[in-house]
Amino acid sequence: MSFPSPPAMMGYDRSTSMFSPDGRLFQVEYAMEAAKRGWTMVGVRVPEGVVIAAEKRKTTPLIDIEQLEKVFMVDEHIGAGFVGFGSDGRILIDYARQLAVQYKFVYGERIPVEYLVKQVCDVMQVYTQHGGVRPFGVTLMIAGVDENGPRLFVAEPSGQYISYKAHGLGQGGGQAIEILQKEYRDDMSLEEAILLAIKSIANVMEGKPSVETIEVGVVETKTQRFRKLSKEELKAYLEKLGV
Repeated sequence: MSFPSPPAMMGYDRSTSMFSPDGRLFQVEYAMEAAKRGWTMVGVRVPEGVVIAAEKRKTTPLIDIEQLEKVFMVDEHIGAGFVGFGSDGRILIDYARQLAVQYKFVYGERIPVEYLVKQVCDVMQVYTQHGGVRPFGVTLMIAGVDENGPRLFVAEPSGQYISYKAHGLGQGGGQAIEILQKEYRDDMSLEEAILLAIKSIANVMEGKPSVETIEVGVVETKTQRFRKLSKEELKAYLEKLGV
């Protein structure tokens, strides 16, 4: 009695350390797909600073959405967010914070943004080449200002990182990118960048945008300090956009 042969993919998607015949790592691709299912996040970089805006959802009526955090301070000059598995993102954010503290302790100065991104990506890459582990199911967006000016990086589950002027991630990332491509300008002010980031998020959200469902972090070039916008500031920007 003969049995049907398994699909060609079978076997190659069971380990992160095995390439398929066409040179693919299926587990890494699955991790990228998991990240794409996260809530929408947008980053915008302009000469005056960098903005990260993130969508928050009230998944159940009793959830305390005010305690739900999507944009994080990594160091005084760096902020970050992620889309994908929350637990994986939390671990990587904590690791990035440890790197920032250790660098300042050893060298007596703040960690360069790209160096921090590279160190985090080195850990993410290691988890794509060993059996018995799985890749991190998150994509990170890291923004900051250092001696090289404002920086915006996206770190993928594969361990690759790319610098962007503006980018969108998550379920509404594709639509957000379309808006960014149409309206982004190199000479935008920081206020215009904040408005564009919020607009990109608001236009792809499932419900009506509000100060509870949008979180925005900003790093200004002038002060080189990360901060989150207050509810009052968010309300004013939403009113300007008329949403």
